[in-house]
Amino acid sequence: KTGGHLSSSLGVIELTVALHYVFDMPEDDIIWDVSHQCYPHKILTGRRDKMSGLRQLGGISGFCKRKESEYDSFGAGHSSTSISAAQGMSVAKSLLNKRKNNCIAVIGDGAITGGMAYEAMNNAGYLRSRMIVVLNDNGQVSLPTGTQTAGGVVPASQLSAYTSNLLVSKPFQDFRDFAKNVNRLFPENVQDINKRLDEYARGMVSGGTLFEELGFYYVGPVDGHDLENLVPILEKLRDSDSTKPVLLHLKTTKGYGYPPAEQASDKMHGVAKFDLATGVQVKGKSIAPSLTSIFANSLIDAATEDRS
Repeated sequence: KTGGHLSSSLGVIELTVALHYVFDMPEDDIIWDVSHQCYPHKILTGRRDKMSGLRQLGGISGFCKRKESEYDSFGAGHSSTSISAAQGMSVAKSLLNKRKNNCIAVIGDGAITGGMAYEAMNNAGYLRSRMIVVLNDNGQVSLPTGTQTAGGVVPASQLSAYTSNLLVSKPFQDFRDFAKNVNRLFPENVQDINKRLDEYARGMVSGGTLFEELGFYYVGPVDGHDLENLVPILEKLRDSDSTKPVLLHLKTTKGYGYPPAEQASDKMHGVAKFDLATGVQVKGKSIAPSLTSIFANSLIDAATEDRS
């Protein structure tokens, strides 16, 4: 009815249900990076009847907004800030000697490439801040970017695609099979060492070793749409006495469950009003100038008046 960020929200429905089932908001904090994927979260936290006014004058925000609900732990609208926020909340709870200290940051495979995210992880590992970072790896960075030869037709997400494809690629598998055959010729103690090296190599490729080197306990990859598996994992992480930060790596599908979104090149990331049966968008022509054009024209006027 109003449009908005569709596919990013569809991709985290199971994750959102699992998080709210396992954790106790608002005492526990869930921070959504960017928070454009927060529509299921809003529906589950008492705002279902307000969704028809989403992003409308007088309606609810298209992002998390702290003054809108006590369940919105952090407001955003831009990327790579969730881990820093979750760490700050975790440290604050520790200083206040809170009995429960569950702070969860949900961040995508696009946002986690931002430098601020790695600074936060490095600091969290150093301070041993109790927190969970959920890496929502859907293989897409928001929208197709650049020119056609630089990913303008297909979404950009080389980090996710490369690691996934490398692990199942024929050269990688052939090398592993060759190494296993050679390994059988060695004594058992040497075979055990080589098996550990194999696990370490695969961990380096999938990202586990990288995050562990930053001080995190790495879990994954896990199917982010499998509630029967996801809920027990989150419960174990919730009940753990460890103060070591955890990174839970989930594999999800953007636009999951809605064929028009799954089949679209941009996965229907940001949409106008659309027909639910077909996914066809209704884009009316606006007579109002865009904010971008207003800003650009203002800059031109200022430059015309002051040539210096």
